[in-house]
Amino acid sequence: MKWSEISIHTTQEAIEPISNILHEAGASGVVIEDPEDLVKERASVYGEIYQLDPNDYPDEGVIVKAYLPVTSFLGETVDEIKVAINNLMTYDIDLGHNKVTISEVNEEEWATAWKKYYKPVKISEKITITPTWEDYKPVSSDEVIIELDPGMAFGTGTHPTTVMCLQAIEKYLQKDDEVIDVGTGSGVLSIAAAHLGAKHVQAYDLDDVAVASARLNVKLNKVADSVTVKQNNLLNGIEGPVDLIAGNLLAEIILRFVPDAARVLKKGGLFITSGIIQGKKNDVKEELKRCGFSIVEILEMEDWVAIIARNDGPFAKEV
Repeated sequence: MKWSEISIHTTQEAIEPISNILHEAGASGVVIEDPEDLVKERASVYGEIYQLDPNDYPDEGVIVKAYLPVTSFLGETVDEIKVAINNLMTYDIDLGHNKVTISEVNEEEWATAWKKYYKPVKISEKITITPTWEDYKPVSSDEVIIELDPGMAFGTGTHPTTVMCLQAIEKYLQKDDEVIDVGTGSGVLSIAAAHLGAKHVQAYDLDDVAVASARLNVKLNKVADSVTVKQNNLLNGIEGPVDLIAGNLLAEIILRFVPDAARVLKKGGLFITSGIIQGKKNDVKEELKRCGFSIVEILEMEDWVAIIARNDGPFAKEV
């Protein structure tokens, strides 16, 4: 089979939404070439544990790549991708160069091209994420190793928004908590919660490809007994109460279900939100407060924000 590589020259701010657009268009994974990865300082205990090749990265901006099968509908699909990307400007997302290029690759190149960018990464005190093809050995007895197959859906666990979510889950999750993961993607947040002691995790995503990917990764990590993956639109129709809700999504999407989070979370329960750009931080904070949440902590990494909030409002359910 022939494959087409679609490459978008954009900004770091646009990585998450463009990656999501590519995934929804049928891309089987994304490659992110961000030159800041080559120069940014990392804490001694967190960050990539492998060497990056500068020749794989652009001089400025960010390159987001994905692979699509060459079919008679490819032209229409590419046009739809371009329109969806341009529509991001209505959300005040800086697209940078916004240059889209297409090239053809053979199946062997497609199958291996992106793997060189994805190696084991230590995310937090306990969590290390590794691709399924890497033979990674734990360095401590309490290390939580999450194996992911990123070829199925968007979400490898190494982007700052996901890293902050995982660090917050590790910090705030209590043993035997009931958890909901909204927009689960690859399932990485749900898998982490299960490994860290959650009693049960409900993982939801609207996209059926993401649901299939999350189910695969849940099985790979042997947490199928405690993680249930289903297709659902945010928290529509979901009842609680639960102890913790996590959502690594765009701020515009988070704003849509804050009232539902207040309804589903028990009183004193925690809402961990990430995927928020700096310019939308106050919007999310104000909506959380309006719905009765108290801000517990705000995490910031590069240009991204994660907010941990406690459900103290009138809609909170007593348990």
